[in-house]
Amino acid sequence: MTANLSQKHEFQTEVKQLLNIVINSLYTEREVFLRELISNASDALEKIRYLQITSQDILYPHLELDIRLETDAETHTLSITDTGVGMTQEELIENLGTIAHSGSKQFLQSLSEGLSSDLNLIGQFGVGFYSAFMAAQKVTVHTRSYQPDAQGYIWESDGIGEYTIAEAPDLPRGTRIILTLKDDAHSFSEKDTVTRIIKQYSSFVPYPILVNGEKVNTIQAIWTKNKNEIQDEEYTEFYKFLANAYDEPFLRLHFSAEAPLSINALLFLPQDNFERYGFGRTEPGVNVYCKKVLIMEHAKDILPEWLRFVKGIIDSEELPLNISRETMQDSALVAKINRVVTKQLLKYLEDTADSEPERYREFWGKFNMFLKEGAASDATHREPLTRLLRFTSSQTEPEQWTSLPDYVSRLPEGQEEIYYINGPSRETIQASPYLEAFRDKQIEVLFTYDPIDDYIFNMLGMFDGKRLVSADQAELNLPGEAVTTEKEPLSAEALSDFAQWLKDVLQDKVSEVRASARLVESPAIVLNPHTSYSMQRMMQLMHKDTFPSAPGILEINDRHPIIHRLNAMRSTDAEFAQLAAEQLLENAQIAAGLILDPRTMVQRLNTILEKALNLS
Repeated sequence: MTANLSQKHEFQTEVKQLLNIVINSLYTEREVFLRELISNASDALEKIRYLQITSQDILYPHLELDIRLETDAETHTLSITDTGVGMTQEELIENLGTIAHSGSKQFLQSLSEGLSSDLNLIGQFGVGFYSAFMAAQKVTVHTRSYQPDAQGYIWESDGIGEYTIAEAPDLPRGTRIILTLKDDAHSFSEKDTVTRIIKQYSSFVPYPILVNGEKVNTIQAIWTKNKNEIQDEEYTEFYKFLANAYDEPFLRLHFSAEAPLSINALLFLPQDNFERYGFGRTEPGVNVYCKKVLIMEHAKDILPEWLRFVKGIIDSEELPLNISRETMQDSALVAKINRVVTKQLLKYLEDTADSEPERYREFWGKFNMFLKEGAASDATHREPLTRLLRFTSSQTEPEQWTSLPDYVSRLPEGQEEIYYINGPSRETIQASPYLEAFRDKQIEVLFTYDPIDDYIFNMLGMFDGKRLVSADQAELNLPGEAVTTEKEPLSAEALSDFAQWLKDVLQDKVSEVRASARLVESPAIVLNPHTSYSMQRMMQLMHKDTFPSAPGILEINDRHPIIHRLNAMRSTDAEFAQLAAEQLLENAQIAAGLILDPRTMVQRLNTILEKALNLS
């Protein structure tokens, strides 16, 4: 066989079927053909490197191990050259003309039936090379094996039914693939386009990649290195490259794990949360790599949705990928990776909170919405997430945060509940009548400012063996003595008559009227017998007019002057007393933060004001 004489070969039947699938439906993004060809080149270089290490006799042993791409926008061609192991004539036929590996027919049958259970290993069937025909109308391969006496060959095909092989003298060791591009794929002969694709998919290939002589993979895959060998500046440079950022990461976590499979992870927490500024929902920021080659950008399932603010990389040589290397194959294994990485990240945040409380406090101020979202929606990680939540309380300074473990550590002997109360601000909560008994008994109450906090507490029910109880709950069993006051209560008979009168006046606006054991300074409060008022407010906001406001329990402070005056007035001015009773209820509802129709209240207040002025 001479350089001018070529032999024609028919593609194996299975290859014809495979080419049709690859070109028309296997890959979702056409440009990934370049990723596949570069990955094949990198594998060829890895093989020759191993042969060099094992001191085997190889052709041209001093060749630089690199991958070179040449673009030609005038001829609309793109070439990819490596100095790897190359191929013999037999290997060309076996690798590019047939599917010689066992299981090929089962593989094609799985593809045709939409099954994927057997497609567990990338590169198992050599599909990547055929992706070149998505962009090329003709593919020419110049190759020479590493074996010292090997002959060079040229393989050529239009990917339809035939290929030719001809001898080619004086070729260097390795493989050069020349793509004559289709009319609608001429952009792949432009340097900028090729450089962009390489930086997106193949930046961390362990061998130099040069485009028209210029190296483009300048960032190292530092996640594969020992973290003790990496400088802070290297982490920062990598983060800026990965996140397209200009600032430094706020926190970082670099770790390796061996189960459920060997993975390397490098995760960054950014300086700021742009969702809180109204910039829209953050796109997941973790990319999945296999052998340093991008498989999924902005992977949605590798971390929980509530960790979408995290930037970084998860890499494993053992990832079970589908045949196009664009998605992971085993969803159960993906879920396990998700749990392993999430657990590591939560443990890292807890350690940061313990060792650097001020730093964690800054993180909490910006990113607490994500941790709350997770605690509310993710039952698997709810307990460790709850330990990361932060609150102010009735016994902390205004700008001081505390946690549930901190609260439990301060509990006096005999207290078996964790108390909390919701409100729009610290000032509003501190003025709430629901806190009066807690102040009197010096019982600490956590302040929550977001309705989702109460939702989380309701979902938890218990923390560290202590029951979570809203301070505005109808039934409380507060430890300690009764509230202290020197004012005289109504007699038992007067209290019973007055409570019945209030129930008759207010009718179905209240379910019950009773004396309060929790009020000190306020005349009355309302209590929801079924839930906390923060939950009721949240339901009102969510459903607005469609959510009915259930009648609550009206508790009265029968030591308060207003109650004594109102009790006396109902026999002297029944009309005015009725107006005052209705206003007493609405004042209590306002204190509970309920959403009321202001129109009837304004009319009533004007009437009360008019009567009061006439009386004066």
